[in-house]
Amino acid sequence: MQYSYVVSTEDNRIAKGKLSAGSEESAIELLTNSGYRILNLKEFTPFFSAAKLTAQLTPVKATETIMFTRQLALLLESGVDIVTSLELLQAQSTNRTFKKIMADVVSDIRGGSPLSDALGKHPRAFSTVYHRLVSVGEKSGNLETVLRRAADYMERIVLTQKSVKNALLYPIILFVVTIAVVGILVGYVLPAFTGLYSSFGVELPTPTRVLLSTTAWLQQYGIFILIAMAIVIALGFIYTRTPAGKYQWSHLMLTIPRIGRINLLNELSRCCRSMSLLYGSGLPLQEILTLIIQGTSNKAMSKALAAVHQSMIAGAGLSGPMGRNKLFLPLMVQMTSVGEETGNLDNTLSTVAESFEFEADDKTKALIAFITPAMTIIIGLIVGAVALSLFSAMYSIYGQLGA
Repeated sequence: MQYSYVVSTEDNRIAKGKLSAGSEESAIELLTNSGYRILNLKEFTPFFSAAKLTAQLTPVKATETIMFTRQLALLLESGVDIVTSLELLQAQSTNRTFKKIMADVVSDIRGGSPLSDALGKHPRAFSTVYHRLVSVGEKSGNLETVLRRAADYMERIVLTQKSVKNALLYPIILFVVTIAVVGILVGYVLPAFTGLYSSFGVELPTPTRVLLSTTAWLQQYGIFILIAMAIVIALGFIYTRTPAGKYQWSHLMLTIPRIGRINLLNELSRCCRSMSLLYGSGLPLQEILTLIIQGTSNKAMSKALAAVHQSMIAGAGLSGPMGRNKLFLPLMVQMTSVGEETGNLDNTLSTVAESFEFEADDKTKALIAFITPAMTIIIGLIVGAVALSLFSAMYSIYGQLGA
C-alpha cells in the first residue's frame, strides 16, 4: 500500500512525499527510523489506480472465497503455519485480485497483525461476519472448525442465490423475446403491409384498421414514449439512491405480492443462518445483531433489526421485539423464543433457516410455473392477433377485387 506523509526533519524543515509499506505501522516505523517526526500520514488513493481497475475487472467471487476457506482449514489442520498456508493458496490462485489480496494479507501478518485484522482490510473478498468469525476462532484456538463453518454458511447462501437466478433466467428470456417480437412486428412487418394495402384502395376489416392505426401511432410517437419511460426510470433510480427512497424500495421488495414473500423468506433465512453461525461460535447476541445489520443490504430489514437491537439492549430479549414487527414471520418468532428458553438458539435458528429456504424455493418454482406459460400465451396472442388481422385483410382484398 502507498502512504502520503508530511514530516518534520531534524533541522525543522517540512517535507512531503509518498512511500510504500505493508501497513500503517510499517510506514510509521520506516519514517521514524529515518529520523523524521511525523506530522500527517494517510493512505494514498490515486484518482486512477491500476489496482482498482484490476479489482473491478476481476472481482473475487464468493465461490473463490469458499474454496480458499476450505483449503486454509485443511492446511492448518495438517500442521502448516498460517503464513506458509496463505502463500501456497496465493500461488495456486488464478484470480489476479485475489493474489494481490493474499500478498497484502501475508505482508500484514508478517508485520504483526492477526489474520482477522488482515482479512478485515479487504471487505470485497471477506465480509464483516467472516473476519469477525476468524477473530473468534483465533481467540478460541479453534480456527479450523470456525473456517469450515464459515465455508458451509457461505456455500448455502451462494446456492440459494444461484437457484433464484437460474429459476428466473427462462422467464427473463421469454420477456426479452416478447419485446423483440413486438418490436420487429411494429418496426418492419406491419409497415410493409401498410403500403401494400394502401395501393389496392379497398376497405380493410376493422381488426386490420385498428392494428395498422396502432402501428402508425407507435411509429410516430414511440420515440417520445421511450424517452418518457427512460426519464421515469432515471428519476426512480435517483430516488432509490436517497435514504427515504432506499427504504421505500426495500420495503416494497419485501411486501409486493408473490415476489415479496420470496424476498422476505430469503432475507430471513440469511439472518437466521448468520445468527446461528455467530451464536454457535460464541459471540454475544448484541454484537451478532450489529454484524447482521451491517451486512444486510435491504434497508427495511436493517431498520427492523435495528429496532430489535435497541429493544434487546433495553432488556426486552430477542423474540419479544421480533413479534412486534410484521417482517419477522411467526415461525421465526416462535422458534427464537424456544431457543432463548432452552439455550439452544443456534440449532433452532438453523432449523428456521432451512424451513424458510425450502419454502422460498417452493414458491419460486411455483412463480416460475405461473410466469412461463403466461408469457408464452402472451406471445402467442400477439402473434396470433397480428396474423389474423393480416390474413383477414388479404381475404377481404381478394373478395372486393374479385367482385
